[in-house]
Amino acid sequence: MKIIHKLKVFFLELFRYSSHSGSGDLRMHNTVYVALSAKLEVRGGGAIIIGEGTEIMDGVLILTYGGIIQIGKNCSINAYAVLYGHGGLNIGDNVLIAGGTMIIPNQHNYKNKNKLIIEQGCTSSGIIIEDDVWIGHGCSILDGITISKGTVVAAGSVVNKSTEPYSVIGGVPSRLIKYRE
Repeated sequence: MKIIHKLKVFFLELFRYSSHSGSGDLRMHNTVYVALSAKLEVRGGGAIIIGEGTEIMDGVLILTYGGIIQIGKNCSINAYAVLYGHGGLNIGDNVLIAGGTMIIPNQHNYKNKNKLIIEQGCTSSGIIIEDDVWIGHGCSILDGITISKGTVVAAGSVVNKSTEPYSVIGGVPSRLIKYRE
């Protein structure tokens, strides 16, 4: 009876994830925890790959929009964080992402004032978050940057440029506060 129950739970968990495009890949280690209210979707192609020991908490959205989202080992993606894949998102190992954070590897083009912004398309360069990074609550991580190894991002920051290893950054837009000792 226990084996049948475990199989039912496994198949219920399996069907919580979806692929709107029919072409995409969702792979995660069997030690990954995904809260029931989290949503992982392959939209318009791409892939989601999650390493062992990672936790995806309540209300988290991980949506590919045609890009590849790779999350390393022993990461924690906390409540109501939103991770998009457009231009690619690569998160290293042992990364902590606090609740309410938005990670957006995409930006709208807007320079031509004679055209509506919605008609000008988008640019997607991708985002890299290296190992041992802590991103505080309510941050926005914008396209085309690398958050270097060991960086701490203060709560509420808007990160629009790459960081240096073992730095502490914060603000809108973010700036260097100090280096970790």
